[in-house]
Amino acid sequence: MNPVVVENLHKAFGAQQVLQGVNWTIAPGKVIGLLGRNGAGKSTLLECLLGLRESDSGTSRLFGQPVTALDEHSRASIGYVPQKSDLFEWLTPVQLLAYFKSLYPRWNQPKVDALMERWGFQGEARDRQISQLSGGQRQRLSIIRALAHDPQLLVLDEPVASLDPVGRRDFLQELISDVIERDTTVIFSTHILSDLERVALDVAFLQGGKIVLQGALDELLEGKNLSLEDLFVEVTK
Repeated sequence: MNPVVVENLHKAFGAQQVLQGVNWTIAPGKVIGLLGRNGAGKSTLLECLLGLRESDSGTSRLFGQPVTALDEHSRASIGYVPQKSDLFEWLTPVQLLAYFKSLYPRWNQPKVDALMERWGFQGEARDRQISQLSGGQRQRLSIIRALAHDPQLLVLDEPVASLDPVGRRDFLQELISDVIERDTTVIFSTHILSDLERVALDVAFLQGGKIVLQGALDELLEGKNLSLEDLFVEVTK
């Protein structure tokens, strides 16, 4: 069963047509980089795909179920890191993670503890209100929350945008060494192409409100003497 099947998805904001009949199928265990120019609608597509934003028409199915009617098991199998932090900023990191632990039966506490230790949430940082954390700290906390229950589908919308180079390296290392090794299906939207090349085996290009090209990165570049950046410019111009 394909974990993600999107069919003829449309979304407009007023007169602006953002998604214009997106068809997108993702097989289990695929790690796909979603690429497109600023304003192409990548965040909108991910939000509609996950049921976080209502589409105008079309369907999205996750694990074979309509996104509007997911059962508890399927909901608990999804991890999501939004482009903008959506954390409960009046809580501390420890309180936030304790709250989400109560919602997920497969919560991996040893992983949470290890990530908290490695990613700088020791001592005072564990008990400081989230509103007082830096943008990078909030982003790291959002990533920990998304990884904590070992999701089968992980959707990442510009997950490293607020991280410094060390934070980006640590996150990508975690993604490669743990998440991808478990055959998790990953959708990774980012504008940092060098990061994408380190983790993604497949890429999909969103242009003109549709997925215009999708395939294995090596195959798309083979024989063309192009870099990923060259291909990005060629497809999205």
